[in-house]
Amino acid sequence: VQLQAFGGGLVQSGGSLRLSCAASGRTLSTRGMGWFRQAPGKEREFVATISWNGGNTDYADSVKGRFTITRDNAKNTVYLQMSSLKPEDTAVYYCAAARYSRIEYIRSEYDYWGQGTQVTVSS
Repeated sequence: VQLQAFGGGLVQSGGSLRLSCAASGRTLSTRGMGWFRQAPGKEREFVATISWNGGNTDYADSVKGRFTITRDNAKNTVYLQMSSLKPEDTAVYYCAAARYSRIEYIRSEYDYWGQGTQVTVSS
């Protein structure tokens, strides 16, 4: 499975971006999916997760109410809609496919990772 994340960019504080994660090589429709991010000098952290059918989602407290994770299994794609962006959201964002169908919070539960897309929020 290859994952490609795109949609990042430079945005002003308060703005919005939508990230996409497209999969090729294998269907992801049976797997939970997640988004993580890594800021310079910091560890990669959990952002959002969605179950195989989109029935369950969850978010890091820092993004709850501002970010929304969705998926389109017919397109083998997962999205992260980010609104009310803050400078502290600046990071490289990674999508990942989990080993199982449920939501997952821990990096070790994901076995496929995309290459990352840079999000920069200016103040």
